[in-house]
Amino acid sequence: MKIPFYQVDSFAVKPFKGNPAAVIMLEDTREDSWLQAVAQEINLSETAFLRPKGHDYELRWFTPTTEVDLCGHATIASAHILYEFGFYDLDELINFHTRSGVLTSKFTRGTIEINMPRFKVTPIATPALVKEIVGFDPVAIVESDNGVLIAELANVDQVRDFLPNFKAISQLEQNDFAITASGEGTKYDFVSRFFSPKSGIPEDPVTGMAHCILGTYWQEKIGKSQFYAYQASDRGGEIWVKLADNRVFIGGKAVTVLKGEMLKQS
Repeated sequence: MKIPFYQVDSFAVKPFKGNPAAVIMLEDTREDSWLQAVAQEINLSETAFLRPKGHDYELRWFTPTTEVDLCGHATIASAHILYEFGFYDLDELINFHTRSGVLTSKFTRGTIEINMPRFKVTPIATPALVKEIVGFDPVAIVESDNGVLIAELANVDQVRDFLPNFKAISQLEQNDFAITASGEGTKYDFVSRFFSPKSGIPEDPVTGMAHCILGTYWQEKIGKSQFYAYQASDRGGEIWVKLADNRVFIGGKAVTVLKGEMLKQS
C-alpha cells in the first residue's frame, strides 16, 4: 500500500519561504520507530503524521531526532493539506488530537488559524552562557513553563544580525532558545528567531509554538492582545497572533510544494 506524502511551506505565500513541513497520511497505526525513521529520512524540521479518528484526525510531530509535544507550522501544513485536497470544506472546523490536547483549525480569508495552548513566562536572571551566546547583556530574559528560554534584544537589527553558536546554545539547560525584539520601525509588532539544536533543529525557520510564548511575553510588556509578527530566519515568515485567556490563535498562510507517495514502508 502506498502512503500519500506532501511537503508544505507554512507561514509563506510562495514556495521556498516560511517553514517546510512534511505531511504523511496514514490509514493505520505505525510503530514509533518507523515514524521516527521516516522523519529522519525526510530530514525536515518537522514531519507530521495524520491518522483518521472518526471525523477528526490524530496528529503527531517528529523532528529528525525526536517526537515533540507541540508544533505550529506542521499543524498549519496538515490543515492546509486537508482543506486543499478536499478532506474538509473550507468552512469546516478541523479537530487534531495531539500530545498537547485537541487543537482546532479554521480557514478564514485565505489564512489558516490554529487554536493552541498559551504558555506563561517568568523573568529570570541572565545566565552567563546567554551573555556569551548573544555577545552582550540582553534587555530581558524569561523562561516559559514549557521550557523555552527567551532573550529580548534591543532592536530588530540585533535579531537579524545575530550569528548563532549552535554548540553553545546546545549547552543551555533549556531545550529551546529564542531571541526577540520590538518591531519598531517596521510593519511588525515584534520579530524573533528560534533555535533548538538539541532537537535536531539548529535554527527553525518559522516557529508557531514559539509564538504561543512570544505573544504572552509581548502582551505583558506592551499590553496588546493581537500581533503581526515576523520570524527573521533566512527563509522568513509572517505570523498573526491573537491571545485569549488560556489559548493563543496562530494564523498563517501555506503553499504546497510537493505531492507524492512513499513506496517503501519498512
